Amino acid sequence: MVRELLRWVRVWDLPTRLFHGLLVLCFAGAVLSAKLGGNAMVWHIRLGCAMLALIAFRLLWGFLGGRWSRFSSFIYRPTQVWRYLRGCARPADHFEVGHNPLGALSVLLMLACLLLQVGSGLVADDEIAASGPLLRFVSSEVSQYWTAYHKDYGQWALFALIGLHILAVVFKQFVQGHPLIGAMVKGDKVLPAEVQPVRDDLASRLLALALLGCCAAAVYWLAGLDSP
Repeated sequence: MVRELLRWVRVWDLPTRLFHGLLVLCFAGAVLSAKLGGNAMVWHIRLGCAMLALIAFRLLWGFLGGRWSRFSSFIYRPTQVWRYLRGCARPADHFEVGHNPLGALSVLLMLACLLLQVGSGLVADDEIAASGPLLRFVSSEVSQYWTAYHKDYGQWALFALIGLHILAVVFKQFVQGHPLIGAMVKGDKVLPAEVQPVRDDLASRLLALALLGCCAAAVYWLAGLDSP
């Protein structure tokens, strides 16, 4: 019996890893500043805008980034999902490389909820210390609805998704023995030799930097619309 040849393969490119880390830090800072309230709400809004720029970048990078960072690599057909659930994966499915079907669903749901949470904050108004930069463009009824979502349903949905995500990572890491944490930090996994590594060279990193700069500029312009 021939043993399968394994090697270290770059799966997560540097832009994807930096996005992940920066998003975690911005989210933690946004939650903390909201709980502190008062003058800290200025930072809540700034961090929310930073998160919006990061999410916009990730959406673009999902089409223009490296192979395993693209949405096409983890949006699965129903037949693939069924094979995964039955434990009958084929080598070409590559469930072990990037996100498996359940992990992919978690990522997509989290991006959608984060986008809704940040978007709702743009028109939210706590009537005390802070209001979103696009508040003056919506009616009071619309603002009240999205303010309630932002302060209640939205944040609890995010906390639930993040909690499930952390539990899944812990289970994979410490119960099933998959080094997910190390892979997200370093970018590499031990995989079959035929798995192609993600492109992670200077050109792709400069492209990512340019995309992030465009996203940051767009969000900066958007945030400035509250000025008469």
